[in-house]
Amino acid sequence: MKNIFIIGCKGIPSNYGGYETFVENLTFYEKSNDNIKYHVACIGNYEREYEHNGARCFNVKIPNIGPAKAIVYDLRAIKKSIEYIIENKIEDAIIYILACRIGPFLHHYKKIMKKYGILLYVNPDGHEWLRAKWSKPVKKYWKFSERLMIKESDLVICDSKNIEKYILKSYSKYNPKTVFIAYGADLEKSKLSNDSKELNEWYNEKNVKSGNYYLVVGRFVPENNYKTMISEFMKSNTKKDLVLITNVEKNKFYEQLRLETGFEKDSRIKFVGTVYEKELIKKIRENAYAYLHGHAVGGTNPSLIEALATTDLNLLYDVGFNKEVAENGALYWSLDNMNLANLINECDKLKDNKIKELGEIAKNRVIQEYTWSKIVGDYKKLFLG
Repeated sequence: MKNIFIIGCKGIPSNYGGYETFVENLTFYEKSNDNIKYHVACIGNYEREYEHNGARCFNVKIPNIGPAKAIVYDLRAIKKSIEYIIENKIEDAIIYILACRIGPFLHHYKKIMKKYGILLYVNPDGHEWLRAKWSKPVKKYWKFSERLMIKESDLVICDSKNIEKYILKSYSKYNPKTVFIAYGADLEKSKLSNDSKELNEWYNEKNVKSGNYYLVVGRFVPENNYKTMISEFMKSNTKKDLVLITNVEKNKFYEQLRLETGFEKDSRIKFVGTVYEKELIKKIRENAYAYLHGHAVGGTNPSLIEALATTDLNLLYDVGFNKEVAENGALYWSLDNMNLANLINECDKLKDNKIKELGEIAKNRVIQEYTWSKIVGDYKKLFLG
């Protein structure tokens, strides 16, 4: 039996988040597989073990020390994983680390892992060192850590072909072994009907009408191009709303956006907070007139795949990561003045059959490459050799 130790997600059962959703599905689809045993590190307030989806979940207790919390979490999780492998005399174990947070500390653990025949797999995620929220010293740390983790890894698993190309080019001197396995999406329709109480209460509360809104779902960070999407939407002639489902807080970024765009003066711009209920967010996606995706940093973005699987008309920021996923199943926009505004004006005039055609192309793209069953199958083949 192959024993796979997964480090880097907050834990399962998952509520929200890309890595958490990935691990939830990976263990769910493989819970009856007698050839693979998953061990999942989880952030917890106290040390304990429990089983979920057939996986052994183990809590890692860490102090609340700000941004360094994630680094300490990964280090304690890898230490506990190695100790468990040694104590239980597990052979052919794999430690799979999600994100590149602990590069400067990894060499010490890699020496122990090599001694006990433990392989190290790493998922670099996207270009974390490019994110605007980080200060220059933190960005330097992320880049430095990424380099050292690629150097120490036995295999780098990339969820984007663009990320794989970047790894192979940037760290060619280490001759890294890489493999591309994408992120997955749920293709099932929402269990909620259009006249469901839960859906209509949400619409009434947010003053939104079904089929009459452009939708944005994503983290409230500058690199997701909120400024461009909002300002360009305001320049457009559309009578529809722009509904933004995000973890908006009236923080520095929010105030900066408000001052630069004056969005509070446009009744079409609606920040509606977060939606964590799975069936509800799915139905809101299904009923959107179009989905706007502005992510500029990262690999295969979960919210993009979910949009392609549910929303017929998708307008994506024209960058390699997004085009790789959607191909010709979406329309693309740039940061040029009036580019997105003009695209929105054109989309308002699209015939229903054209929108339906784009939706079918997008859904077929997801069916072919991004279903969870396919992704989990790819991991199964990889882990079992």
